[in-house]
Amino acid sequence: MHIRRYGGDFTRRHFLDQVARGAVSAGVLMPLWAALARDGRADAAYPDELRSIEAYTRGRLKPGDTIDAGNVDLVRDLLDPIQVVQIREMGRRLVLAPETSDIMRLSPWDYVEATLRNKGRARLDGDGNLRTDDGKPWIGGHPFPASTNGLEAFAGQTLSWGRHDASVYAIKECDVGVSGRVDYRYEGSWAEMSPVARVTMAPKPYLPGHDDKMRFQSIIFTSPDDIRGSSFLNIWPYDQREFPDLFGYVPQFKRIRRFPTNQRFEPMLPGSDLYLSDAWAAGDPYLTWGNYRVVASGPALAGLSGNWSSRADNWARGTHGGPKGETFYDTTVELVPQAITVEAEPVRYPRAPISRKQVRFDLRTMLPITMVSFDRRGQLFRSFDGAYSLYDDGAGRVMDGAHPYWSWTHVHAFNTQTGHMTRIEQVQRLASGDVMRVNDPATYDLYLTQGAMQRRGA
Repeated sequence: MHIRRYGGDFTRRHFLDQVARGAVSAGVLMPLWAALARDGRADAAYPDELRSIEAYTRGRLKPGDTIDAGNVDLVRDLLDPIQVVQIREMGRRLVLAPETSDIMRLSPWDYVEATLRNKGRARLDGDGNLRTDDGKPWIGGHPFPASTNGLEAFAGQTLSWGRHDASVYAIKECDVGVSGRVDYRYEGSWAEMSPVARVTMAPKPYLPGHDDKMRFQSIIFTSPDDIRGSSFLNIWPYDQREFPDLFGYVPQFKRIRRFPTNQRFEPMLPGSDLYLSDAWAAGDPYLTWGNYRVVASGPALAGLSGNWSSRADNWARGTHGGPKGETFYDTTVELVPQAITVEAEPVRYPRAPISRKQVRFDLRTMLPITMVSFDRRGQLFRSFDGAYSLYDDGAGRVMDGAHPYWSWTHVHAFNTQTGHMTRIEQVQRLASGDVMRVNDPATYDLYLTQGAMQRRGA
């Protein structure tokens, strides 16, 4: 007879007790960071019940099974409340995958190496900005791995959204109405580049003359014709008390104008439910939010692997659910042994339509896996959940230097009060000829200057 020392009841009580005492720790059997630093795996830090969906559900679910309305109650504690409603009432389904243990498969290789190399060197200065132990801007990787501090979790995520030095994502957006019909379709290129904390592109860790900035980021729309050439450019100061400079180009007027950047809770396009504030669940300078606190800890389900196929034409995802089968992307999820839910409030945004947001982070990588926001009355408002993958499925792969490319694959941005869904997928190429790029030195000149905005608009 095998007596299980750590059953589901034990781990649930363990995490609830820690949150109630305000003393959440990373790991159950041993400190999580010690396990990761030893062999790049979290296995030694958690009992079987947190490393296997089959063990967690006592054999009622296993990899390969589908979560649907008939069995979602078995895992409702592993999902955010809006995901549960989507599965129960809107026909959303999630396919279970085997758990990924190797952290080198859960973020870009160079980023993980830098996280391991620079562990312990990060500080938050008197203003709350991120510094090294010698007072300089951050030098690469996540500054606070396996942290259970809400502010540190957001500081690390805001610093490097996509965890590459430079990325261009070729994106397709579909906006789905309550009827289930796709009302709007857009294409465009989303570009971002880090002038600090660079781990792959030379020069590193800083781009000379720009170490006072955290990020260059732009989106240039290429389809349909009535918005083609429209673009936005964000230039982020490193000081997170300051708002980014936001410039927009409107082809009809052939001019660039400056936009007020503290209004970050409005759709960029007609029909869209995606805000600038949503980006990577950390779309605003982290010191313009406040009252960070960890409100939950425990296992979760997240789309971390198996969400990319080399056989899919242009990396397109299948869809399902809703009245016409077009509301949700097909998504593969797996068990995360421990996540923390961090709540924050938009303290510098008096006109924000939300009162607070809650973001779940996978403690092994500090990667955001879901976000839920609440309106000013405290009611559920919107959700943002993404899926990631290593772009290597055994039959084909996309390379990032010497290693397979890791990135997001698709995103759902859902307004639970209106029933409108914005879904976005990363594809290989657009009809305009734009393609996915990673750590390409040409990214800055092609996408991240006002001159680039004008050239594309013309």
